[in-house]
Amino acid sequence: MILHGGHGTRLRPLTHTGPKQLIPVANKPISQYVLEDLKNSGIKEIAIILGDIYPSKVKEFYGDGKKFGVNITYIYQGEPKGIAHAVSLCEEFVEEEFVVYLGDNILKGGINRYVKEFSESDIDAMILLCKVDRPELFGVAKFNDEGKLIGLVEKPKVPPSSYALTGIYFFRRAIFDAIRRLKPSWRGEFEITEAIHLLLVNGYKVEHRIVQGWWKDTGTPEDILEANRLILDDLQGQINGVVEDESSIQGRISIGSGSLVKRDALIRGPAIIGENSTIEGDVYIGPYTSIGNNVVIKSGEIENSIIMDGCFININDRIIDSIIGPNTRITLSAESKPSGRRFIIGESSQIIF
Repeated sequence: MILHGGHGTRLRPLTHTGPKQLIPVANKPISQYVLEDLKNSGIKEIAIILGDIYPSKVKEFYGDGKKFGVNITYIYQGEPKGIAHAVSLCEEFVEEEFVVYLGDNILKGGINRYVKEFSESDIDAMILLCKVDRPELFGVAKFNDEGKLIGLVEKPKVPPSSYALTGIYFFRRAIFDAIRRLKPSWRGEFEITEAIHLLLVNGYKVEHRIVQGWWKDTGTPEDILEANRLILDDLQGQINGVVEDESSIQGRISIGSGSLVKRDALIRGPAIIGENSTIEGDVYIGPYTSIGNNVVIKSGEIENSIIMDGCFININDRIIDSIIGPNTRITLSAESKPSGRRFIIGESSQIIF
């Protein structure tokens, strides 16, 4: 099951017009990485748990799942009441063993090996952990002196370790009994950490694994930009559009079909440009920039940013560390002086300097 709820308050205004899981990273919605990871692990029956932030946009994008090679069932959670509550809604959907994957998480290397290990074991629950710098922001694992998992704490003021839950869980049906015993936490939510803790203290077999490579919980604009950089680091260059002068591209660049990079533009990779976009001459696109479909950039410099579909940019400024929502226009008046700009802009905005 893919959890696609939450209000995304830390990502406003981007989430005023759509769920955070559909925000693109390297030109692909975050939750699509999750869906593809599940598919590549042999999981084809997928439930998407919908929240109350434009669930219709989720259904419109994924449909019945056939174009992604999976079968999708939609289950409405509505108002977010916690991960455990979302899991409880799927009791009739799942069989004996299943995976819960938060739709705003990205894990390098995927879960295939963990799926295989769990399915061949007698473990009741398995969690994936990652060492983080600020564990107080996450659910945190507690270990005894021998390194055995003995508990989980949600967003503790004094973390018992530096190992955070990644938002990827492997369960058998015992988890549903544990969830039925929960009461809302101080946040008013039914906490999955508490449900797993109940399994632990009641003698069920709960194990953990430390993820290899990187893991990102894309809950803030800074997280999304970092995930964009991490994915673009693994980008394989591919030119399907037209580049008028090969000297305009340096490094690993992916350019979609129907896109045009005009003479005297400069694109330094890693960077990705979607389909049917135009990069005019004298435009500079710096490393770690993702530009969506049907984008026109007539002038300016852009670096370490995400420019979503349908945007129009015509400035003699430098845009850095920014996320520009779809169908946004950014133009410059004749009186403006060049300077660096940083934006987090929602859908269909218009900015004139």
